[in-house]
Amino acid sequence: MSLAVSRGLNVAVPLLFESTLPQLCGTRCEPHRFGECCVNGRLGGLQRTESIGLPELSEPQVMRHYVTLSSKNYSIDTGIYPLGSCTMKYNPRVNEKVARLDGLANIHPNQPEGTVQGILQVMYELGEALKTITGMPEITLAPAAGSHGELTGLMAMKTAMMHRGEHGRNIIIVPESAHGTNPASAVMCGFKVVSVQANKEGTVDMDAFKAILEKYEGKVAGMMLTNPNTLGIFESEIKNMADLIHEQGGYFYMDGANLNALMGNALVHDFGVDAMHINLHKTFSTPHGGGGPGAGPVVFSELLAPYCPMPKVVKNPDGTYHLMEEDEAPETSLGRVKGFAGQVGIMIRALAYIMALGGEGITQSSRDAILNANYLQHQLMEGGVSAPFGDTNCLHECVMSDHHLKGTSVTTMDIAKGLLDEGHHPPTVYFPLVVSGAMLIEPTESEPITSLDGFAKSVVGLAQKAHAAEADVAEMHATPMHTPVRRCDEAGAARKPILKWKPE
Repeated sequence: MSLAVSRGLNVAVPLLFESTLPQLCGTRCEPHRFGECCVNGRLGGLQRTESIGLPELSEPQVMRHYVTLSSKNYSIDTGIYPLGSCTMKYNPRVNEKVARLDGLANIHPNQPEGTVQGILQVMYELGEALKTITGMPEITLAPAAGSHGELTGLMAMKTAMMHRGEHGRNIIIVPESAHGTNPASAVMCGFKVVSVQANKEGTVDMDAFKAILEKYEGKVAGMMLTNPNTLGIFESEIKNMADLIHEQGGYFYMDGANLNALMGNALVHDFGVDAMHINLHKTFSTPHGGGGPGAGPVVFSELLAPYCPMPKVVKNPDGTYHLMEEDEAPETSLGRVKGFAGQVGIMIRALAYIMALGGEGITQSSRDAILNANYLQHQLMEGGVSAPFGDTNCLHECVMSDHHLKGTSVTTMDIAKGLLDEGHHPPTVYFPLVVSGAMLIEPTESEPITSLDGFAKSVVGLAQKAHAAEADVAEMHATPMHTPVRRCDEAGAARKPILKWKPE
């Protein structure tokens, strides 16, 4: 069996505390050799005289421990990373070099403006590029990530309604297939969430949507819609929905998490969108997935532009750049939503990515992502894996169901765990919730056809094995067999978390 990643290093690695050897030390200081210059002599009464329980190891042992652990990392640099709704595309290494250039790295946000003109220009040009890509007239770069961007956009909507004197509008309409952060952000902002169901094509049911508008007339603050939606399908009625929301006096928020399918192909301003966050760490290829960092700039329409948060970079007539703070902003501005100027390191990488591709490259990148997702969906369906919406074309990601597993004891989780033994990172599973046993797969534009074929072959092989002999099925329930940690007791870990190691 050929593997995407070698099994050879997938062995258990003991903790440093479990490898300790008494009296073994990686460093040494001899007082008699250095006299007063010795480190110990400089510490005086601060020198420890008792052990604090650290592992006792040589330097080579420590080095080997961490290098071995690093070999266990799975990343976009080692193989396809098909997590649906995550856009795990390749992160160009040149962007990392750019982010470390003198004048962009090792600077402080409190430096005088004259000493940080380079980074201010980066922020200004990034903002202008994102406005061009979306067609929107205003932007804030401050939000730290996607969900923070959602909250910022909702705060702008709420502030706008307060300025209008409409304090009774508290309903946000959210599709049932929405990202979980959408209803969470709405609730955090003090809104009540009303869910709207999907039709058999996987898009918003317009009859149900209109019924909600009628039921809550005068109370609707707005709608949050992901487009393409979390099923990988384009919401073709988006402009109609936005118009109906506007007729009701509300605002239309679009979740831009899936902008990779639209950039260069459509302007969200044409959809009637009033606010949308952009995940720089997804669409514009900055490293993510390890807990951060992210960046979630928000673009605003003409209706919400007056409520744009601060700070923002403006270009002076003499060509220099100025960071406009709250005291210079319109009274309607939200003020600050984050300390300093935002996640500047991510902004540098995103602008480098945009400038490297240019307009044509941005468009081609998006179209390649769509092509890859549709090719992968076709390959899986040809192999007998079920798609909940038949042969409907997807956009940047495809969703598969567990219908082909009916009549067997094999589950989507078994398929996901089996992929680990095949050397692949599994896709997002059991999401979106509206699809039974969902596998949400987003290959991005980074993958060549050989990578897509290899992944599809593994998924199809596991799906076929589910209908094989009982012994083969039992083996599937036991996977992964070739990882240092196998199936964890996730429920037990959630109920009884053990967050620190103690010697037995």
